[in-house]
Amino acid sequence: MLPLKEKDRPIVKKLLEAGCCARCVLRFCCLGVQSDTARELCAFISDSENNESQDAAVLEQHTEDPPSKKMKMDAAEMDVQSEGDSAVVPTVMEEGDAEPADSDVCVVCLGVLQQFCDEAYAIKVCLVTINPIALGATVFPCPPTRPVSKCIAQDVQCLHVSVFVAGRYNKFSRTLPQTPWVIDGERRMESSVEELIAAPLLSSFRAEGFNFSSSGREDVDVRTLGNGRPFALELLNPHRARFNKAEVRQLQETINQSSDKIRVRDLQIVSRDAMGHMKEGEEDKTKSYTALIWTQKAINKDDITFLEETKELKLAQKTPLRVLHRRPLAVRERVIHTMSTCFLDAHHFHLKLRTQAGTYIKEFVHGDFGRTKPNLCDLLKSETDILELDVESVDVDWPPSIPE
Repeated sequence: MLPLKEKDRPIVKKLLEAGCCARCVLRFCCLGVQSDTARELCAFISDSENNESQDAAVLEQHTEDPPSKKMKMDAAEMDVQSEGDSAVVPTVMEEGDAEPADSDVCVVCLGVLQQFCDEAYAIKVCLVTINPIALGATVFPCPPTRPVSKCIAQDVQCLHVSVFVAGRYNKFSRTLPQTPWVIDGERRMESSVEELIAAPLLSSFRAEGFNFSSSGREDVDVRTLGNGRPFALELLNPHRARFNKAEVRQLQETINQSSDKIRVRDLQIVSRDAMGHMKEGEEDKTKSYTALIWTQKAINKDDITFLEETKELKLAQKTPLRVLHRRPLAVRERVIHTMSTCFLDAHHFHLKLRTQAGTYIKEFVHGDFGRTKPNLCDLLKSETDILELDVESVDVDWPPSIPE
């Protein structure tokens, strides 16, 4: 017997009257029963039909209304379809007519479950549509033939996982970019910080390439002083991967002797996981700068002392015009924690700042056509510009310091 409950009786009746096939009725009742149970499905609802006199299907009809329809199961048709594992399709009869209606297609599945879900149809489709040649049966026989000769290796390649080298660098030149400076396919500078550091390491590790990253970056005309800027180098497929501390120290000396424009300290081999410490909380870190400022209006020492009393100055910096080609347009909130000044003459003074990482110092000084607010021009009520800029410290506690 069908696993239907008494509460399902009115639902089944309504669905059959609406023109649903037996499969859809069972699906709506959440039963995974095949179509050969259609006879039991009809028996399930027959009890209520016998107890009700003429039921709601033969209610009084008004002459002005269109003739109503009722569903009637043809026992002979049900027997035939049950044997073929197909769903029973109720016959739609017009009231007063002897012939069945033209449409015997389920109103829910549109005949898909009635005609295309039986085993015979599936076999028919497979025989027609499956082309053994298209599946490569003639080219790749199954099971494959036994090989007549042994496999011969044409080439053997051994690859090594990347090695990561970290440290801090100082940059003493105002004509040296951090990375190769190429504009419109033309190289503008002879070398770069990453190339000066990577060249001795590539030679010693015999690596095929490298990826350079650092905690922030400085412009080509900005020096990096103090303890330097943290950097990391990923050496790709190195042929030598083991170096002791003395050999790493010798590599550091080789880099420092190769050029007087940079200097490296705390050079060490680190793990891939340790690389994440360099970028961890990058915007929460602080950086210190020293800038040489020019003012159009003549000033004295008292005109700039108020800057030292300004604390936690909040800036709204729209993406600078000079980096708009490589950074998305946005307004970034940054904080200048402290400022101090050193008066030089009527038009020049040194400004020392400790700021949130990511603050555009040059734009704070000249305003970038009003894209940074407030700016030094607003504070001094005079046109100002920056002549020189030095990074004094990058407050990132990585990589660990190595005693000299």
